Amino acid sequence: MNELKDIKITSPFTVDAWDGSSKARTARLYTKHGLVQTPVFMPVATQACVKALTEEDLHHVKAQCILSNTYHLYLRPGTDLLEKMGGLHKFMHWDSSILTDSGGFQVHSLSHLRKITEEGVWFKSHHDGSKHFFSPENVIEAESKIGSDIWTCLDVLIPATAKENEAKKALEITKRWARRAAAKYHSMVPQNITRNEDGSFSVPHSILFGIIQGAIYPRLREEAAKDMATLPVHGFCIGGLSVGETREEMNLALRHTVPHLPDGKPRYLMGLGTPQEILDCIEQGVDMFDCVWPTRVARNGQVMTSGGKVNIKNLVYRTQDKPLDDKCDCFVCKNYSRAYLSHLFRAGELTSHRLLSIHNIRFLTRMMEQVRSSIKEGTFLKFKAEMEEAYK
Repeated sequence: MNELKDIKITSPFTVDAWDGSSKARTARLYTKHGLVQTPVFMPVATQACVKALTEEDLHHVKAQCILSNTYHLYLRPGTDLLEKMGGLHKFMHWDSSILTDSGGFQVHSLSHLRKITEEGVWFKSHHDGSKHFFSPENVIEAESKIGSDIWTCLDVLIPATAKENEAKKALEITKRWARRAAAKYHSMVPQNITRNEDGSFSVPHSILFGIIQGAIYPRLREEAAKDMATLPVHGFCIGGLSVGETREEMNLALRHTVPHLPDGKPRYLMGLGTPQEILDCIEQGVDMFDCVWPTRVARNGQVMTSGGKVNIKNLVYRTQDKPLDDKCDCFVCKNYSRAYLSHLFRAGELTSHRLLSIHNIRFLTRMMEQVRSSIKEGTFLKFKAEMEEAYK
């Protein structure tokens, strides 16, 4: 698709500061729903809802952008219904930014049957076994109906343990699909992003991120990054990590990915949510993160604090009349004791899921605020070392 080479785009992204001792940076990304300051953690609203939380809760934890999923929304409630209802923002009463994953991971992990062809992927719904087809083009059309701010290209995900020749085949398909997705996007969306005098951007439409694959193989990661950097996309998703590889393997893959991406576009590592791993990636120049982990572990009684992990099920917390984290500003820490939260959890009260989830997400959004400040102050590696000590 040589015509893509002639398409000129403006990425609504500007870097404000770099850490002097690493590749960490803080920046601003603009979408049609406003400003997203990076590094940023995005809570996961897979099916138009962050589990157990409301829109008011998300604003309280200062979420700037959330992630939803094309696969799930396509199957239920359906993208035609979402379009009829005025789009996902109106449907779920959310007035800030939304990024939609293309669904490649869910097709891989949830489908009863997956058959990949050059044209796209056939799969069966995990709800009722009905047969469906995703192509690079109709996924872009689905995201248009959803109305999200950031769209992603359909990709082929393989296990972290896949052999290099299998990873190579998946990458080649992903690269070709990215070109088709970009061509479809540009046939639908006029590029009229403008930069304002104050350095902000006016973004009247959705923007597109391409997905980089390559498993844990440095040569393939480098190839994928260099190829994606040539396409007219506004940002980059780093996919196929946090799917079973070791922390060392993930960091090696990043070292062979990030240096080959332009500084003037955002980088988003998909599906990563633990503090240590997020900080590793920020150190290497990654800007955006999402994961279900903080709400999933909350439903099992685990919370993150400035002093390390707390498992509210443990006996010691049943009588502690103090907050989960005395350094946290969430309303859970301001109003409820560890003893009360332990009681709710042990009694099977669903309110515990909500309150612990609120705290965990606020912990990560607040951590990102601290990261942004530390980068500007040149103290990021000191902050990272302190977090490593708390979570070792």
